[in-house]
Amino acid sequence: MARVSGIGGIFFKARDAEALRAWYQAHLGLEIQDWGGVTFRSPAPDGEQAAVTVWTIFPSTSSYFAPSAAPFMINYRVTDLAAVLGELRREGCTVDDRIEESEFGRFGWVHDPEGNKVELWEPPVGRFPG
Repeated sequence: MARVSGIGGIFFKARDAEALRAWYQAHLGLEIQDWGGVTFRSPAPDGEQAAVTVWTIFPSTSSYFAPSAAPFMINYRVTDLAAVLGELRREGCTVDDRIEESEFGRFGWVHDPEGNKVELWEPPVGRFPG
């Protein structure tokens, strides 16, 4: 079974998230949106819809990456979140019981052997392919 189809997002913490966003905007030309990040769309071959990767900075006080102590989290796209989480559980991985669903898709989490929280994202069909 294919598990990961691409990088869905890169998230990291900053002591001063607003100032760091401004630096990235001024010096690297990132067009930071009101929600605090950027959505990159990769070119798609043969008229297919582009893949999406989200980049954003969280405040250092954010608990979104908890229980991981790492100041970053990678989001990976998957095509069948339930199947991937089930396989990871059967393999003895530490998988969060919670699954979040929204208009952006379905989200689940696994922790790697060093305790880093890894987000798995099943985009809604046809909305954020990749």
